[in-house]
Amino acid sequence: MLTSNSWTGSRGGDGVAELGIDREFLRRYARLPRPVQRAVDAAIVKFAEHTQAGLHLEKLTGARDPNVRTIRITDFWRGIVLALGGAKYLLQDVLPHDDANAYAVSRIFSVNQALGVLEVRDQVGIEDFARTLPVAPPAEGLLDRVSNADLRRLGVDAGLFPLLPRINSDEQLESLCRLLPEAQRTALTGLAAGMSPDEVLQEVIGLILAGEEPGKVDTGDLEAAARRTPDRIAFVSGPVELAAILARPFDLWRTFLHPTQRDVAYREVYSGPALVTGSAGTGKTVTGLHRAVFLAGRLPDDGSKVLLTTFTRALAEALGKQLYRLTDDAAVRSRIDVVSIDKLAYEIVARVRRVTIAGDDVLDPLWDAAAAAGPTYHNRAGKVTRFSGAFLRREWEQVVLALQLAGVEEYREARRSGRGEGLRAAQRDQVWAAMQGVAGQLAKKGLRTHTQLADEAAEIARRSAPPYRHVVVDEGQDLHPAQWRLLRALVAPEPNDLFLLADPHQRIYDNHVSLAQLGIQVRGRTRRLTVNYRTTHEILDLSVRVLNGDAVLGLDDQDDTLRGYRSVTHGGAPEVTAHADRDGELDALIERVGTWLDQGVEPHAIGVAARTGSLVKTIGRVLSEAHIDVADDRRGVDGVRVSTMHRMKGLEFQCLAVVGLDAAVLPAPNAVTSAAEDPHGHRQDLQRERCLLFVALTRARDVLYLSHSGAASTLLPAVAS
Repeated sequence: MLTSNSWTGSRGGDGVAELGIDREFLRRYARLPRPVQRAVDAAIVKFAEHTQAGLHLEKLTGARDPNVRTIRITDFWRGIVLALGGAKYLLQDVLPHDDANAYAVSRIFSVNQALGVLEVRDQVGIEDFARTLPVAPPAEGLLDRVSNADLRRLGVDAGLFPLLPRINSDEQLESLCRLLPEAQRTALTGLAAGMSPDEVLQEVIGLILAGEEPGKVDTGDLEAAARRTPDRIAFVSGPVELAAILARPFDLWRTFLHPTQRDVAYREVYSGPALVTGSAGTGKTVTGLHRAVFLAGRLPDDGSKVLLTTFTRALAEALGKQLYRLTDDAAVRSRIDVVSIDKLAYEIVARVRRVTIAGDDVLDPLWDAAAAAGPTYHNRAGKVTRFSGAFLRREWEQVVLALQLAGVEEYREARRSGRGEGLRAAQRDQVWAAMQGVAGQLAKKGLRTHTQLADEAAEIARRSAPPYRHVVVDEGQDLHPAQWRLLRALVAPEPNDLFLLADPHQRIYDNHVSLAQLGIQVRGRTRRLTVNYRTTHEILDLSVRVLNGDAVLGLDDQDDTLRGYRSVTHGGAPEVTAHADRDGELDALIERVGTWLDQGVEPHAIGVAARTGSLVKTIGRVLSEAHIDVADDRRGVDGVRVSTMHRMKGLEFQCLAVVGLDAAVLPAPNAVTSAAEDPHGHRQDLQRERCLLFVALTRARDVLYLSHSGAASTLLPAVAS
C-alpha cells in the first residue's frame, strides 16, 4: 500500500484527513484513460481540500464489509475506498461504475490474525466457489493432516475452515487461492505441498514481514495493519508529492521493494561477497539499487564510493535513471558511480596509455581469415572440415582469455569446460596457432578487445589502493572471468565488499563462470528470490515454456532451477498473430501500439523487441512514419522503446510487442554453431537463443503481443486460444 501521513486539508472538524493509495493501484492507474487519470487527480485534490461530503463517499447496500465506500470519479468511474478509522482512508482501486459496485459489495478487508497486516479477500467469490464443492468431504483431502489450530496460527481466516476439508485437488486449491490474500495463499499452498506448519510459518513471515516477528496483533485496528508493512508503503508528504507520483506511476511502481527483497537489500552486514539469484521479474535489479543506496548512505564523507555496474552501457544508463528516481539525496547519489564494466575498464587503462578497441567490424574478418587458412577436423560424416571463425573466436575468449593461458603447453592441458567436443593434441596445436595469429595481428595494430582490456585494468588496479568500498553488480551471469577479476581487484576483501545479482536462466552470452575459482567465495551468502512481481501468471507461463526445463549451473557451482518460481498477479493471455508478410506484420504493430497509446499507456512504458538490428531499424522507421514517437536517448527524445532482444536486458514495460518471431530469424542462423562442427556447441547455442527469447518475453508486465511473418519460430511455444 501507498499511504500518506501529513495531508494539510481538513475534514470539517474531524481532524486532518489522511488518504492512502494502494501500491498495486499504481499499476492500474497507469492503464486508465488519460481523462480518467485527470479525474482521479482532481478527486484526490478535493479530498485534501474539502470535506468528506464533497467527495460523495457512499456506502453500498449489501456490502460484505461495512468499511468499504465508493467515491465518484466521473459519471462512469468510481473509486473504491476503505475507511481505516477516524479521518483515515485507503484508495484501493478505480473501476467502471458497475465493476466498482461489484467489487465494493464482494470484498472484505481484515487484519491477518497471525501477521497483523491488512488483507482483502473476495468473499462473494469464495461463497460461489464453495457451492461448486461436494457437500461431503472426500475420502482424502489435500489438507486433511492440518488442524484448525495450525491454520489459525498461520493466519488463515476461520471462515475458510469448513471449506478446506472438501478440497481434494490442486486445481480446486488454485481456484480458491485466487480469491485470497497473498499470506493465506502462501500458507495453504505450502501446506498442500507437504511443508510442516512451522516451515510454512517461517516462509510466510519471511515473505510478508521480511522475517520480523509481528508482535501483538489487534485484529480490529485497520490503520495499524495498513502501516504494519512499511516495505509495501511509501509515505507521501501531501497532495503535491502525490501528484508528482501519479504523473509517472509506472516509474514509481518499479522502485518498491517487497519485504523479502528488503531483507536482502538492507541487511547490515554480509561477512563477504553475497550472491542474489532469481529469475526474471523477481526484483534483483531494484534490490541491487536499494543496496547501493543503503551502502552509500552509510559511507563517511571522505570520498569513499560505491560502484554500481553491469554488463552493457544501455543497462548502466537504465540503472542510473532508476537510481535517480529512487533517491533525491544528492550526497548519496554523488557517492555512487554507475558505469558499465567495459567503460570502467577503458577508463582505468586510458589513464595509463592510449586505448583503441577492436570492434566486431575488425574482429570478424580476422577470425574468418584465420579459419579459412587454419585447422581442420573430421565431421561426423567423415569429411574434412575447417573450424569456423566463430569457433576460433569463442575458443580464444572462453578458454585462452578466460583461463589466462600463456602458451601452447598450457592450452594443451587446459580444461575446455562448456566447449563441447574434445580436441586432440595435434588439433590443439593448430587451433592455438590460428588464435595466436589473430592475437598477433591485433597487437601489431595496437588494438585490444574489451575482454583483454578488463584483465589489463585488473592488473593496474591491483597495483594501487582499491578505489571502491563496495561494489554492486547487476546481470552478473553475463560477465566474463576477466571482468570478474577486475571487479575483485576494485574492492578490498572485507564485509559488504561485493553484492552480486545474477540469473543463469537469462545467460545470453557464452560466459560460464565459477566465482569460487576466481577467488570470490559466496557459499553461505547466497539468497534466491522466487516470486515474480513484474509479469502476470499468464505471461510467465508462456515465457517459462520457452526454456527446456533443465537445471543450469549457477555462479556458485550449484544447480539453479525454476522450482518455486511463480507470479503473484493474473492478467490477459499473451496474443500471437501470424502474418503473410513483414509489411502486414508491421501494419498490425502500428495499430497495436497506437491502441495502447490511445488507452493512456505512457510511451516510455511501451516496448518493441526484435532479434536483429536491421529489423529494429525498420520498426523504428515505420513507427516514426506513423507519427508515433520512438525513444532516442542521444537526442533526448522520450517515446516507445524499440530495441534488439539483447538490449532489452534489465528493462521492463507495461505493454510489450515482440515481433519478427519467424522460423528463419529465431534462432538466428549466424548465432548457432553447426551440429556437424560441434554438437555440444550447437545445443549450447540453441539454449542461449531460448534464454534470449525468455529474456525478451519477461520484459512484459501486463500485456504481451507476439507476431511473426510466415512460419513461426520453433522456439515459440503454442499459445492456447
